[in-house]
Amino acid sequence: MTMSRTKFFLLLLLAAALAMVIVALNAQAIAVELAFVQVTVRLGVALVFALAIGLVLGILLRGIWVAELLSERGRLRRALKVSEARALAATANDAGRQA
Repeated sequence: MTMSRTKFFLLLLLAAALAMVIVALNAQAIAVELAFVQVTVRLGVALVFALAIGLVLGILLRGIWVAELLSERGRLRRALKVSEARALAATANDAGRQA
């Protein structure tokens, strides 16, 4: 196993342990209203679930943002190649006229 995989698994284990501690320390039951349904869950479970949903949505939105940046970078690279080709052609035309 590589060092990055080892670090990932250690962080995953640490997150799981932290989630268990949060659930254990927040044992009181709460009522959660989800649209038309009311569910009774432990506070710790609701907190860990909300954290996980926020983490997943944050990663998803960051991924979309990175994809847009990569797309823009590709568009700018293509535009740069076109501009360089035009500048090279214009330089060649100017050199041909002067000769």
